[in-house]
Amino acid sequence: MHIRDLPFADPGRPDVRSGPRFLLWLGRSQVGGQAKAMFWGTVNMASVALFPLAAGLAVQAVVDRSGARLALAAGLMLLLGTVMALADMMLHRVSVTNWITAAARVQQLLARKTAELGATLTRRVAAGEVVAVSTGDVEKIGWFVESVSRFMAALLTTVVLCVSLTIYQPVLGLVIAAGVPVLALAVLPLLPHATRRADEQREKAGRATELASDTVAGLRVLRGIGGEELFLSRYRRASQEVRTAAVRSARMWALIAAVQVVLPGLLLIAVVWYGVRLVQEGRIEVGELVTVYGVVSFLLLPLRQFEEIAQAYAFSRPSAARAARVLGLERVAPPDGDREASGPGPRGDLYDPVSGLLAPTGRLTAVVCGDPDAAGRLADRLGGHADGSTGGRADGSTEGTPSVLLGGVALDGLPLDVAREAVLVQDKDPVLLSGTLAELLDVPSSGAVTAEAALAAAQCEDVLASLTRSSAEGSDDPMRARITERGRSLSGGQRQRLALARSLITDPEALVLDEPTAAVDSHTEARIADGLRHLRAGRTTVVFTCSPLLLDRADRVVFVQEGRVATVGAHADLVRTDPAYHAVVTRRTDEEPDGTNEENDKADTKALDMELAGFEKADFDRADFEKAVADVADVADVADVADVADKGEQIGETA
Repeated sequence: MHIRDLPFADPGRPDVRSGPRFLLWLGRSQVGGQAKAMFWGTVNMASVALFPLAAGLAVQAVVDRSGARLALAAGLMLLLGTVMALADMMLHRVSVTNWITAAARVQQLLARKTAELGATLTRRVAAGEVVAVSTGDVEKIGWFVESVSRFMAALLTTVVLCVSLTIYQPVLGLVIAAGVPVLALAVLPLLPHATRRADEQREKAGRATELASDTVAGLRVLRGIGGEELFLSRYRRASQEVRTAAVRSARMWALIAAVQVVLPGLLLIAVVWYGVRLVQEGRIEVGELVTVYGVVSFLLLPLRQFEEIAQAYAFSRPSAARAARVLGLERVAPPDGDREASGPGPRGDLYDPVSGLLAPTGRLTAVVCGDPDAAGRLADRLGGHADGSTGGRADGSTEGTPSVLLGGVALDGLPLDVAREAVLVQDKDPVLLSGTLAELLDVPSSGAVTAEAALAAAQCEDVLASLTRSSAEGSDDPMRARITERGRSLSGGQRQRLALARSLITDPEALVLDEPTAAVDSHTEARIADGLRHLRAGRTTVVFTCSPLLLDRADRVVFVQEGRVATVGAHADLVRTDPAYHAVVTRRTDEEPDGTNEENDKADTKALDMELAGFEKADFDRADFEKAVADVADVADVADVADVADKGEQIGETA
């Protein structure tokens, strides 16, 4: 596997039963790269280990005054140096490839799981944990996978070297062979303490990351209520706890590193002291002592690899456990039968047996919920994004939740790609990715709806003009204009309309929109409602809204209370016959019934006057005015409507 071949066509199906099993699966997934790294690591360490032998031969040649053996030793040193440089270069190349490959595989798995779970991911896993897994944890997992091959090379080299030393110089070889395992195992009692401290550091870092994410996401609200400093002080305390935990963890790893230096140093002193006595007694040559000394010095290198693999495992084990926990989440419990079977998506009515909501095929259904959170949960259910473990019921309960049905087929029982093609859910806060407008609208679709038609239905003319003016390339083609990250250069209403156009292009069998015009003015909203109704003719469309403009243009309106369908009918009928529906649509509380509060009546009249003032300032259009009067009639008293009509006639005469 080469870096240029990334991303993977298929990252595979990971073993997520535990963190160690996930790490083992990653290692098996790139056996070829691990074998290459182990080969080059062994060659590199073998050349380093043999260098003291060449140095010993050179020293002994000088002692014996042999020019031929000195030249041979020099040639051997030159050869070993060349092999050492080449092997080190290839080892670094392959090791980095293994690291990046493992990290890329984990990131692809996380991206696939995020797309599969959709909006339910952050309900089942904290946002800070998701961020930690996709950033720092991926790096630590890649580090461990990459270091395994180098550890195996160091272990193999150490074993072969100890055996060779025992054969070459039995007395000193036995001392070294007995001492090296002691050195390698000396740090084992310290590893549990180091691991616990590392886990504590990561846990505190995860909480701090989650707190930072929540603070940044709600910064505008916090500033509005004066709670910004409170949350910042909480983050300061959390960050200081992370710093303290990091220092405690670093101290333990520093102790382990010190042990790995002190103990080999003591072994080296013992070998040199004992070797000098053997030389004095004439039992070994000076060159042999130099060789043994060089080999003992070399053993510091594989011992550092042992320390690194222990440290890498201690850091990667909890990271792998978190990744396995996220990757182990399932959209729903697998139903009986084959989930992988492919075929055309179902067609027909969209029905939720939990709430009783029915969206007839080919019609525009508007859903009114008094609770925005309940509306979001219900919208997620209609798209198959929620299950029993996430509060799948619209009222937030977690008891058994049967699947939403599309044409009588359980949506949760369909393969994921088929379900996503059949039902598309656009939440109330859609995200715009950076890139050109053409790239934004380049989404999987049926091909029946063009980008021009979708943009026109979403009333994006001013958005296109704005993008063209702000285009850095100076192109007159708005499709080539670039959109900044999350569309920050656009207003909230413009972002909402572009997101709506993107959803319309996909042309799914059933389209679910959650407050698609919340940030749009009333005149544009009315035109969007007409465009949506025209473009989605013959397709099932569900709109969660409380806007009278959208409700008036729906084929049917469903009023949901406490997670269950309460009333079904036309908007004009419901607003007159259902007090609870009237209260939700007009934003009146139970303590302020219709027609009994003079302040509400005055507010309604003032709002109508402001609306009419807008007509006076703009070019008068009789058709637009008649629509406005019809819309206002649903939310105002009869006397107010009469006033509107009278003022309308006056404006008409003036125009």
